[in-house]
Amino acid sequence: MAGPKSNSNLEGKLQERANGAGSNAPAVSPSQTIAAYLKKMEHQIAEAMPKHMNIERLSRIALTTIRTTPKLLECSIPSLIGAVMQAAQLGLEPGLIGHCYIIPYGKEATFIIGYKGMIDLARRSGNIQSIAAHEVYENDFIELTYGLEENLKHIPWFLRKDEKPTVSGQVIGAYMVAKFNDGGHFIHYMPISEIEAHRKRSKAANNGPWVSDYTEMCKKTVVRSGWKWLPISVEIASAVTQDETTRKDITAPDDNLIIDISAQQSTSTTNGEPEGSTGNATNGTQNELELE
Repeated sequence: MAGPKSNSNLEGKLQERANGAGSNAPAVSPSQTIAAYLKKMEHQIAEAMPKHMNIERLSRIALTTIRTTPKLLECSIPSLIGAVMQAAQLGLEPGLIGHCYIIPYGKEATFIIGYKGMIDLARRSGNIQSIAAHEVYENDFIELTYGLEENLKHIPWFLRKDEKPTVSGQVIGAYMVAKFNDGGHFIHYMPISEIEAHRKRSKAANNGPWVSDYTEMCKKTVVRSGWKWLPISVEIASAVTQDETTRKDITAPDDNLIIDISAQQSTSTTNGEPEGSTGNATNGTQNELELE
């Protein structure tokens, strides 16, 4: 496998092609460059994936996530491919259903596990009967007792019968409940002050899911905090160490990745089709990426 120097040369060549330097070929967009690199790496990514995942589906979802987040198109290619590789290794899909996210942090892509991804990883252990997390609002009723007889009672604000609040109020905390196959259970509650303290330590504190999916990240945080008390394998437990990390050691099999754009000028430039639209497969206007 190519080393760091080779990887640097490869990224430089890709950037030259993206700028149209040294070639009469049309300039290659960042989106096309990333798509080509991802295609080249499909075999290596597929080898890291669990059996329940499909490389074509993961590639399609990852590319859609990258294309719909302009800042990701400015990130380094190794960090982007590294994030996709991390998702593949954990068997999680980025974006869409909230398993995990790829977030731009400067010029590097950061991999973040989502709430549903944490739950999915915990369930794979085989020792957990059920696991769930919930956010708690200011006007909810919640009663939690720790000790020899742990007890949790949570009534959402809109189901309360003792009072009739008309709004939820602010999020004041979150909790997780896990039931084990042996009959045991685990309850873990975090007040919003502790959740916010964790958020402030995150590189993506002010963008990504902490902004778009705040309550989901509150639930993810409480699950991650209670992770060490769950009966899960070392392999599954170690997966969490990849959360909020940037991986840049991904290289192509060689540095001879050449991108050729074989396409005629579109005759329908006014039809409003976005970049990457396939259009009619028979009209000869679709750009094709060929990897040599």
